Amino acid sequence: MYVVNPEEEVIAIMKKTGIDLAATLPCDRIKNLLPLVSENFSEIKLTREESGVGICAGAYLAGGKPMMLIQSTGLGNMINALESLNVTCKIPLPVLASWRGVYKEAIEAQVPMGVHLPAILEGAGLKYTIIDEAEKLPLLENVIKDAFENSRPHIALVSPKVWEGSDCCAWEAQKPPELPKKERICKFRLTQKVLEPRMIRNDAISAVAAEMDGEITVTNLGVPCKELYAARDRDLNFYMFGSMGLVSSIGLGLALHTDRQVVVFDGDGSLLMNPNALLEIGKEAPKNLVIVALDNGAYGSTGSQETCALRYIDLEILANACGIQNTYKINTEEEFVYVYKDSLYARQTSFIHVILKPGNTNAPNIPLSPEEATKRFKEALDTKKL
Repeated sequence: MYVVNPEEEVIAIMKKTGIDLAATLPCDRIKNLLPLVSENFSEIKLTREESGVGICAGAYLAGGKPMMLIQSTGLGNMINALESLNVTCKIPLPVLASWRGVYKEAIEAQVPMGVHLPAILEGAGLKYTIIDEAEKLPLLENVIKDAFENSRPHIALVSPKVWEGSDCCAWEAQKPPELPKKERICKFRLTQKVLEPRMIRNDAISAVAAEMDGEITVTNLGVPCKELYAARDRDLNFYMFGSMGLVSSIGLGLALHTDRQVVVFDGDGSLLMNPNALLEIGKEAPKNLVIVALDNGAYGSTGSQETCALRYIDLEILANACGIQNTYKINTEEEFVYVYKDSLYARQTSFIHVILKPGNTNAPNIPLSPEEATKRFKEALDTKKL
């Protein structure tokens, strides 16, 4: 018989193991747990699980101990990110996944993924632990410790059976919580004219590389990383080697766990692959985060195939719609350097939309493995904290 409710035991384990950030997405089966998480931890309420992988990675690199709490279906959205970011770069991430589809499941669509999930995780080489009854909840402590001690993802598949009999929050007797009145303040600062591209991506990167003075940078994968490395390699540069779409999410996680200025060099293709990152950035609004959207209207690293940003989507408007109010649109090196410096001094979330021509340079490959680059970056943050 439990002395405390299982939800309270989870909170106690999270505190005991030093978790300081919870990235969450709701599941009906953990509806009593999530309010306790909100009360006891700094929390990022996600809009997509994959974005949470990036946020947690950034938080860890800045010295945090993050954890995700999600529904197990979200693991399907996360596997590539876990493999190409966490596994490749040796970044730990404990995950509590509410395991749907296997126990008293009334929703037929949950069953195929749920039934096959252990085999899927095993086939992907991802460590997991099944917690299928309340008496096994102490295993969650091992999951969290293993993730950080062995620098890898570790997933706890927690059956709905664990929560049976809990009277935590007396949820069924409560009325639905009252949500605050909807209030939205929209402020637009947009360039109304269409700017003609005058430079390629390397021109823009090289222009600001010379101006870097202590800020942390996170750069999109492929050619952009190689161009920044060639222009100015620093131990405060975090280079992406995979997990396209997560660079701004990583920047957000970093910005929330350090006072240093964080600059993200993202791309139009990457941002359109994960616009959820802008939603979470707009909501959290860290004052030390600048997003540079290098927009050449093309997937530059794969042959310059057209993206929707070329003719259909304006990324500055998208950023505004996601709640980022301090935005710029520029197309020259001189203006980019000026706006870049101005954004750093502004100390508010900023979005710089850089209009570019397609084109890559022949920048060589980065002579560091993902693990080496990550270790160098984290050590630099550990030794150069403000």
